[in-house]
Amino acid sequence: MLGFRTQMPWSSAQEESSQGQLCEGAAAVVAARQGMETPLTAVAEAFEELARGMDADGGELRLAPFGDTCALVSVLFSSLGMAFRFAEIEYVTKVNDLIGAGKSYRTLSDILDKDIENDSVKKQGSHSRNLRRVRLGLGLIKALFEQFLTTEGCSLYDAATTAYGQVCAPFHSWAIRKAVGAGMYTLPSREQLIVRLNETDCSVQKEMRRYIDASSPIIEYIDNLFLSRNISLDW
Repeated sequence: MLGFRTQMPWSSAQEESSQGQLCEGAAAVVAARQGMETPLTAVAEAFEELARGMDADGGELRLAPFGDTCALVSVLFSSLGMAFRFAEIEYVTKVNDLIGAGKSYRTLSDILDKDIENDSVKKQGSHSRNLRRVRLGLGLIKALFEQFLTTEGCSLYDAATTAYGQVCAPFHSWAIRKAVGAGMYTLPSREQLIVRLNETDCSVQKEMRRYIDASSPIIEYIDNLFLSRNISLDW
């Protein structure tokens, strides 16, 4: 799956930030791609492989590879700096939980069905609640990239503000929304983000589109897991 690229290796600061929070297994997944490809390429390829695995398993999504793939997205959050620190911390915590759950449960369906049985789907700390939060994290990055690509020259501030408003703001309190809004002013510029991701203006568009296309069926699958069990997505 991995292919060597000529771009510079990932920023060591970003690697250390993400790996310092990720559990040992997840950090190993991130470290395995160090210097082999850009962060966007690594994430896009991992989601493409995850989707192929889901098709091969008859439409079931296995938990272990899902957790490993989601661990890579933490590097993308790191590239956004302090403005998305809140999202990175929560996201990494939830991913770590799912990686641990992967030792006991085979598929995403298994953890949701178990929590339904225990009446704990929306309970703080449950695997199902953490799955829902990880899905929001994936959706936040996807929406940010969509906004980034919508208009040539679109600022990262505008893209991130719109993405946050669409994906996360409906589930956050006024105080959190206020803090996030203030943090948006610390975002890197569009050009700075491209440099942090070791891309060019041309390649970043290609790789962001790859992530959008590759993550969409995974996000849709997770939403349908809840909806097919009459569990709404308004939480």
